[in-house]
Amino acid sequence: MTVRRDFQEPARCRPDLVIGREDLLAGARDQLASGGSVLLHGPAGIGKSTVLRELAEEYGATARTVLRCSATESESHLPFLALADLFGLVLDDVSPRLPAAQRTALESALTGRGESSLQRDGLALRLAVLSALRALAAHGGVLVVADDLQWLDPASAELLGFAARRLEGTPVQLLCAVRTEGQESQEYDRHLRACPPGTLAVRLGPLSRAQVAQLLDHRGHGGLPRSTVREIHRTSGGNPLFALELGRALADSPTPPRPGEPLPVPTSLRALVLSRLDMLSVEARRTLLVASAGARPTPALLHAAGRENAEAECAQAAELGLLATEPDAPAVRFAHPLISAALYAEAPAHERRAAHAALSTAASDPIERARHLALATTGTDPDVAARLAEAAALARDRGAPSVAAHLGLLAARHTPADGAPGPEERRLQAAEDAITAGEIDLARDIAREVLSRASVPAERVRAWIIVIDTAGHTMAEVDAVFPQALADAGDDPRLLALVHYQLAWRALIVEGDFTEAREAAAHAAELAARGKDRRTELLSLAFQAQTETLMGHPEAPRTIKRALKEPQDPRVAWHHNGAGSARFRWLVMSDQLTEARVAVTALLREVRRRGSVESEVHFLRGIAETELRAGHCGRALELARESLRLARDSGIGETASAMLTSLAEASGGDVDRALALAREAVEHAEEDGDQMYLSRALGALGYAQLVAGDPAGTVRSLRRVRTLELGLGITDPARGRWHGDLAEALVRIGEPAEAQDVIDVSREHALRLGRESVLAVLDRSEALVRAARGELEAAIAQLTSAQDRLGKLGYGLEEARAAFALARLRGRGPGSAAYDEATRMFRRCRALPWLRQVDESLTAPEPEPARPVPGALDALDVLAAMERQVAALVMEGATNREIAARLFISVKTVEATLTRVYRKLGIRSRVDIVRLAAARRAK
Repeated sequence: MTVRRDFQEPARCRPDLVIGREDLLAGARDQLASGGSVLLHGPAGIGKSTVLRELAEEYGATARTVLRCSATESESHLPFLALADLFGLVLDDVSPRLPAAQRTALESALTGRGESSLQRDGLALRLAVLSALRALAAHGGVLVVADDLQWLDPASAELLGFAARRLEGTPVQLLCAVRTEGQESQEYDRHLRACPPGTLAVRLGPLSRAQVAQLLDHRGHGGLPRSTVREIHRTSGGNPLFALELGRALADSPTPPRPGEPLPVPTSLRALVLSRLDMLSVEARRTLLVASAGARPTPALLHAAGRENAEAECAQAAELGLLATEPDAPAVRFAHPLISAALYAEAPAHERRAAHAALSTAASDPIERARHLALATTGTDPDVAARLAEAAALARDRGAPSVAAHLGLLAARHTPADGAPGPEERRLQAAEDAITAGEIDLARDIAREVLSRASVPAERVRAWIIVIDTAGHTMAEVDAVFPQALADAGDDPRLLALVHYQLAWRALIVEGDFTEAREAAAHAAELAARGKDRRTELLSLAFQAQTETLMGHPEAPRTIKRALKEPQDPRVAWHHNGAGSARFRWLVMSDQLTEARVAVTALLREVRRRGSVESEVHFLRGIAETELRAGHCGRALELARESLRLARDSGIGETASAMLTSLAEASGGDVDRALALAREAVEHAEEDGDQMYLSRALGALGYAQLVAGDPAGTVRSLRRVRTLELGLGITDPARGRWHGDLAEALVRIGEPAEAQDVIDVSREHALRLGRESVLAVLDRSEALVRAARGELEAAIAQLTSAQDRLGKLGYGLEEARAAFALARLRGRGPGSAAYDEATRMFRRCRALPWLRQVDESLTAPEPEPARPVPGALDALDVLAAMERQVAALVMEGATNREIAARLFISVKTVEATLTRVYRKLGIRSRVDIVRLAAARRAK
């Protein structure tokens, strides 16, 4: 179809959303904007047409003529069809401008009148297409949009390629898409050679798991559990079309697949990937079914499962493109995960059970043998259930909690109702394994299923705790659970301890009451000790210790020692809410950065070995925070981003990870991204009603605003933090370390008195708790207050001392900030030695946003130093201190920007201060200030 710009309809909103292709789109846009051509390529369903439509809509508006064609396989045998689509509507415009022979050949090919062919009219047709494009281009840009080039009829493809290779120097661009299976494939090379010289080839690859989740959500399948989304991503191989089809099949299915069962593969996809199966022998198809049922199939495994001719049958499948050919790899690998899933889904149930039965004896791994035995067995069987429970325990020990959870569910399915342990107990263990693995949705569903049937108090309380645990920081949403859990617990101290431990978390997260949280944790520890539940006792003591640490409570060190006392429970020792985590927090807040790094690195190593996703996210943040304090901004940014990716993938700790990544971005990355992440964290904390993380998120936002040059925004954010922490009962300034930033921002907006108040209050607590780094930062901020008051020498001395102390404590970034403040006070003298030192320190920290601030300071106009004006200030004795300083600099002829730089305040603050000066003195302009001072001196 041809669309002339003159005839285009108004743009309409389309439901298409280009997801995960931002970088590819940017490159293609640059190519098109520079007048070049673009060839999109990739496998079927990868999203080429979506990207093509997006680009065509954007750049079609800039061309005078847009020529379009979209071929289909069923019409690829019809000669000149694509050519007719391209030139049909413009034939009347261009024909008169073509030589007679070319016009006749082109009209004959497009209209079907006559018997034009490449054999007979080849040269005339080739030249006609080239001339037609040049004629259109003579009146403005031409964009040729061609989708599915692989289905172009050969005649049209030959003519278009001939013209494309000769269009250099004319405003004709090609935007095409072609199906290819590999970048080195012959058809890819052939189509690229048929494009204009310099054409940009863009290969579209698979989407990431997060991008598949976004796509499913955009298309109305956002309610799927994360574990299901992960399986969709695995089965689809990141192909957006396949992922959407699988999502629709799940939405249409009345019941979700049970553990161990594959996803339902819709008929449309089965037909797409299994069309070559009919060419396989019956035996080869059975061999592939056994391979699809196995976790890591190899020829040796297939032989052990009774497939005697496995090599030959796999070779046959490889020739048909069903298996990948990897001569050096022992595994049998399907060409695409969907082939395996569709093959398994297509097989009758009895054939699948037979495949699993064969693998239950052939597999060498006990976990795999148990899984296959379960899938080959129908009904309850205590022996099978016991073997599955043993396999789940083995998987748990190996650090594979997700595998343990699914094996546990299989064990529960095969456990008789009167078994010991019973099916509900095994389901609860599976739910707890799912929490460890980060499969929160699965754990919650299991717990609610247990609650619908269980009557044993211990099972019900355990299920309630799982429901609460899976709520995370949205505990307000499960408030109704607590009375029910307490009622089920009765007077059993073990069960009551479990509930009161969760009530301690509720007091902290929902109520924002540290005192109540501490008391509830202490009570839970006492109940657990009476009930001889050492695990809950240790968790409660660790929580109490962390709360006391954040409160600045004097009992914190003693409680940490109690939590670390033997006997220990290994499940608590490495847990993110355990004593090891409490000790790490204490070390960080006590300026023991080296010890803190060693401690948290060991914890991260252990939780990774055990497969605990939530703890991994938590300790990744811990290492990132330690590196950030030490001034290793690049390393901190890498770790923070890794934590955020894992948090988004699992749905665990997203607010905290966004907050910390914001701090890392503002220190060593992208300030705009830092602002966006901090605002996201604030929004989530407010939605969740999480007072504790709201103050942390606002602290991150305030810091990002300070780095971005928005001190007024910093003051707004950090004033909220100050109010929140006062209400929460947090007195330790090492918890958020925002106090120095607030004081600095207050100086910049012309509020030195409030800045001094923040410093004085914070210093009192820091002295009481021995927070040396906080004291040094507060001294740095106080030096800025002194500079704003004109006490330049005292400010320089205080800054020099603060910089030295921060360096000795190992706080590299804070040391560099002190050096930068010194450079600004000393000015750009000969050699700019002070600025050179600040630059060197920020570069060592890889603190890119701060380096940019140094560059801006070096390129800004140097403010003239203020010279005393004898008698001038007497005329201004009705003004406040800041107003007098601003007025004095106005008398010296300083601009507002120069005044702002000299006094470390913003230009807006200078303007607001001058407005107050005018009002107090009864004058209207800067000139009047000078006249007033001059008149006073004349007397």
